Amino acid sequence: METEIVVLEKLKLKKPILIQGLPGVGNVGRVSAGYLVSELKMKKFAELYSPDFLPIVILNESLTHMLKCEIYYYKGKSNDLIVVTGDTQSVSPHGHYEFCSAVLDFAQKMDVESIITLGGFAEGKMVEKPKVIGAVNNKDLIKKYEKFDIDFKDHSVGTIIGASGLLVGLAEKNKIDGLCLMGQTMGYPMITDPKAADSVLHIVSKMLDIKIDLTRLDKIVEEMEEKLKKAEDLYSKMSEDARAKEDVRYIG
Repeated sequence: METEIVVLEKLKLKKPILIQGLPGVGNVGRVSAGYLVSELKMKKFAELYSPDFLPIVILNESLTHMLKCEIYYYKGKSNDLIVVTGDTQSVSPHGHYEFCSAVLDFAQKMDVESIITLGGFAEGKMVEKPKVIGAVNNKDLIKKYEKFDIDFKDHSVGTIIGASGLLVGLAEKNKIDGLCLMGQTMGYPMITDPKAADSVLHIVSKMLDIKIDLTRLDKIVEEMEEKLKKAEDLYSKMSEDARAKEDVRYIG
């Protein structure tokens, strides 16, 4: 089996922009992309399968479902949208390159003009008002996008791990403009951060000039606030305990 995209419906789209959001830091990309699909009532027209996804199946009412990514479309005013989202990312370096290459090949066939990837920026602590940090594959794009309150200042990022960064990087070779949007989040394992996703979606809606009702997500943010605070307190306590044990060992 090779990484493949199965097309369910052949389409001709108008100046499409491809948006990718997958599970990752704070699950920001997955939540943002999923919310877009839901609120815009997007229609699925392709599926992506890869042998580099985890070797598991999802059970739903005793029926098995392969791990996959789903590709949706939306007819916009000046640009149509394509959203790539799904259950997982690849679990190997080779798999990430295979995945991104397949998405880029598909994007070129669909005449995609630009790619926007969504993800999280791990801060290690709760952020009251998460900023959205940007990275581009062409310096000229900073002038184009900085008016949308995207933070392009120097950050101690160093690297962007996973498909959200790699897809933007590889897009340059395919002469496709690429922008990565990362919402500030705690970045703790298994903790979904809808607050960071909310910040990302506010900017995406302005950039693409689309109306998204974010009230449902705002309610989820309110419900998650207390859980996120408890998670932060727990991880802070664990970190302090770990440092204390390290200090004891060092002194001894």
